Amino acid sequence: MKHILIVEDEEGILQFLKQGLEEENYQISAVNNGLDGYNLFQSEKFDLVLLDWMLPKMTGLEVCQKIRETDSKTPILFLTAKDTVQETIEGLKAGANDYIKKPFSFDELLERIKVQLRDKSEQEILTLGPIEINIQKHSVTVDKREVSLTQKEFDLLSYLIKNKGNVCSRTQIIQDVWNIHFEYDTGVIDVFMNSIRKKLNLKVDEDYIKTIRGVGYIAND
Repeated sequence: MKHILIVEDEEGILQFLKQGLEEENYQISAVNNGLDGYNLFQSEKFDLVLLDWMLPKMTGLEVCQKIRETDSKTPILFLTAKDTVQETIEGLKAGANDYIKKPFSFDELLERIKVQLRDKSEQEILTLGPIEINIQKHSVTVDKREVSLTQKEFDLLSYLIKNKGNVCSRTQIIQDVWNIHFEYDTGVIDVFMNSIRKKLNLKVDEDYIKTIRGVGYIAND
């Protein structure tokens, strides 16, 4: 049974989520403030965290950042009324895996949870020129130099390399990497790509990931 931590200060939403997810056979722990949420995460093992943004004692953003200081793998989903592109970027950069706006459909939330909890333990090495990704170890190297990427940067780079040689449109990427299936500002992808390129620090003539103007990106050796 998968163990989910819910951190939500609106009692009605918290109880709705707790009851609904328990009926789906998930083990649920729930708290109503950020500090208790962070402390509970440190003391128990969780498979996923549902995290409200606006919380007393410690904001959801702060909780997410603190968790990511020691844990890069546990999926974190933000539940929030915030919906500007900048706020979305801020949450994803803090280490969140996904982002769902209130009010939301429980069925949609359930599907997003299932996506995050799918077995990701496949042993796989991806390569692109001097770039090597070890999926199982969650590591990235360039010419044997280790590169530190956020979870979403790792997912985006892996996706492009898995689809090496094919043009990946921004719409495809936002659906497959972010699991967002509604109208959405895909500009967030460009922000993450710029960050990935800076971290990879490839030579000027090593343009392994090209921007296809007005369409998306393509990875090629």
